[in-house]
Amino acid sequence: MLGNWLKTTILMAAIVALFGVVGAALGGAGGMMIALLLAGAMNIYAYWFSDKAVLKMYGAQEITPDNVQFRSYYQMVRQLAENAQLPMPKVYVIDESQPNAFATGRNPENAAVAATVGIMQILDERELRGVMAHELAHVRNRDTLISTISATVAGAIASIAQFGMLLGGGRNDQGERNVNPIVGILVMLLAPLAATLIQMAISRAREFEADKAGAEISGDPRALASALQKIHHYAHQVANPTAEAHPETAQMMIINPLSGVSLDRLFSTHPDTAERVSRLMAMASRF
Repeated sequence: MLGNWLKTTILMAAIVALFGVVGAALGGAGGMMIALLLAGAMNIYAYWFSDKAVLKMYGAQEITPDNVQFRSYYQMVRQLAENAQLPMPKVYVIDESQPNAFATGRNPENAAVAATVGIMQILDERELRGVMAHELAHVRNRDTLISTISATVAGAIASIAQFGMLLGGGRNDQGERNVNPIVGILVMLLAPLAATLIQMAISRAREFEADKAGAEISGDPRALASALQKIHHYAHQVANPTAEAHPETAQMMIINPLSGVSLDRLFSTHPDTAERVSRLMAMASRF
């Protein structure tokens, strides 16, 4: 838990420093002050509202106990939350064909889990239990704070380019805006920088830990192993348009949702699926 809080603090401090340096380069002392204020506001927003922003981004719909269509899914999460000794999280469904799931929220008291319609169509009940137990393990391990904030912050780095366009330039004698070469360099570096920040903040070991804890919560390592194999197979055949448009959120999913090879490598924060399955099957022999 302390490790994730430390990572979160370092990530937020890095964003403030980055914005300050860019602001100073483009606008001097005044630009630096504006950039620092922007970075501070973004950090506050990310801490309190990043989970809601990601859920809205994916068009997630909250499920209540009275929802007939997804009643068994809701009750499944409730039972697993009790097994994990966690407060009941909010439960969401995403109208997306690609099978996937994620957890979000700044702490267990303000957590949410979301699963796509696609994952419910390809997994049986045991497998889906394994997946949701994995997501609740992230909640219990307090992975969700750093995961959601890093996704929000990495996406917001694009605002540096807009900030640079406002400060970096001026107009020539004909009234046309000059383009500051620094802005061009920043634009080229934005995606790799966002990926680097995520990879610095997110450890692939967290997925192994969530697999192990999830298998313990559900009591069925084989079901989670089977689910991972199915999701991996389908996720590389069925595109996820929202994830493709916002690749910084890929690290939140149980399986990398990116179908594009270059983006998959750039934003790769998931361990090898075969290795995850192998570890779970080894664990199953002890159950």
